[in-house]
Amino acid sequence: MAVRPFVDALPIPRILKPKERARGITYYEVKMEEFFHQFHSELPPTKVWGYENQLPGPTIEAEQGECVHVKWINNLPDEHFLPIDNSIHGAGSDMPQVRTVVHLHGAEVEPDSDGHPEAWYTRNFEMCGPRFTHKVYKYPNTQRPATLWYHDHALGITRLNVYAGLAGMYIIRNEEERALNLPSGKYEIPLLIQDKTFNEDGSLFYPSTVNVPDPPADFPNPSIIPGFTGDTIVVNGKAWPYLEVEQRKYRFRILNGSNQRFYRLRLDSGQQFIQIGSDGGLLQRPVRLDEIVISPAERIDVVIDFSNQPVGTNIVMTNSARTPFDFGAPPDPQTTGLVMQFRVIERRGDDTSTVPQFLSTIKRYNECDATRIRDISFDVTTDKFNRLLFLLSNHEYMHGITENPVVGDLEIWRLINQGLAYHPLHVHQIQFQILDRTPFDVDVYNLTGQLLFTGESELPPANERGWKDTVIAPPGFVTRIAMRFGPYTGRYVYHCHILEHEDHDMMRPIEVVPRRCIAVKPDDCKNCSEVFLCLND
Repeated sequence: MAVRPFVDALPIPRILKPKERARGITYYEVKMEEFFHQFHSELPPTKVWGYENQLPGPTIEAEQGECVHVKWINNLPDEHFLPIDNSIHGAGSDMPQVRTVVHLHGAEVEPDSDGHPEAWYTRNFEMCGPRFTHKVYKYPNTQRPATLWYHDHALGITRLNVYAGLAGMYIIRNEEERALNLPSGKYEIPLLIQDKTFNEDGSLFYPSTVNVPDPPADFPNPSIIPGFTGDTIVVNGKAWPYLEVEQRKYRFRILNGSNQRFYRLRLDSGQQFIQIGSDGGLLQRPVRLDEIVISPAERIDVVIDFSNQPVGTNIVMTNSARTPFDFGAPPDPQTTGLVMQFRVIERRGDDTSTVPQFLSTIKRYNECDATRIRDISFDVTTDKFNRLLFLLSNHEYMHGITENPVVGDLEIWRLINQGLAYHPLHVHQIQFQILDRTPFDVDVYNLTGQLLFTGESELPPANERGWKDTVIAPPGFVTRIAMRFGPYTGRYVYHCHILEHEDHDMMRPIEVVPRRCIAVKPDDCKNCSEVFLCLND
């Protein structure tokens, strides 16, 4: 259903207020509910799911080191309003249609608070007798200040739950960052970009099936698709909104919350973005860019300076990324090629904010310190229904754990992408560093399993040299990332963040294990500075 762009003002998600602050804990309650939301003034209200009756959910702000507890309450109905494929793992007909679990994306938390895809719960799910309709998750916020986001992560239906509206921002702050005097207050604005498609009655459209060659007689209907992209770009819950901006600097925390769509963002005024941060917080130095590519789940923290723009100027943020990225169809310049509009108005006071030339210290990992190098291949095949099936190291999700990193150890992962698709890989529990990307001979690799490099290694661009939790792995390249697992042990996952890929079956479990030391007698480990499992000999 077509609507006009730049008709409605950009909404700013409200900041969630805690229920209580006591005993060193900040406590929130967040309800997941079904309600009706108006994406555009020319559309009727649309049935959605959201946190606290809001789409996107309210922003949670935490101070670095502040212990935050969130009770995530499932108040959703028993039936889903989007098509569920019962043939994929975790989504069988014997499973409840509606189940949720919240993952705080980018957070360093214990496994019980990570939002593991199998830790879902329902509105009236009974576990060991009592009703289990909520979970209290603990977020220590001991990591660097950063833009994180929370979203649903239920096994087999993540793509549907996030598309239905279950997503919101989470920001960690500290005094050191405030002292930089970056644009703040009403001049610091989150932008959660998604894409939707609407039926004629204004309801959300999501495809119920996919065309495959020679489908078997038992082909499932509904069926998962290899990736969803909508025909309407939505920012903070509004289709193609506008924002009035004064003649001054603004800080925008941009999140790609789409299922599959990548964005290549530009300003049609020719202005540059000043990128100051990425997934894991501030970069070391600001980077000026004419355009920025952002994949699903990535965050970019940018400053845009409107100081020299005349009053009355309208500036459009555009998108030129092809879908599938970056070999598919180009966006329609009248619809999916548009993101939002900035309308310049007169400045209402002095702009004393700055963008310092030095933002933060980022200590680079030393490759020589790595204790293990792992190869993770990105594979494509077909399932028993002849549908495209994307895998990691040729394993489905249920094939058991093959990665057992030791807590505290530095590992290097070589992400080997011999397919055609760009995949944004997300690793839970940690932030990592991108080392380089190197082209290789895909045909030789597919025939022999051997890596024959065909060019020099390419260092990541300057805006990818900060801390990351999601990395774009381009086809025909080995992308190397370095990571140190910890401080927690236990079960986590890593996966492609194209949500249709994640649900089918491009996700793997990982077990972070304790360091094992051999002690002559029990007392030998009493003075250990780290909490390790000791095996007394």
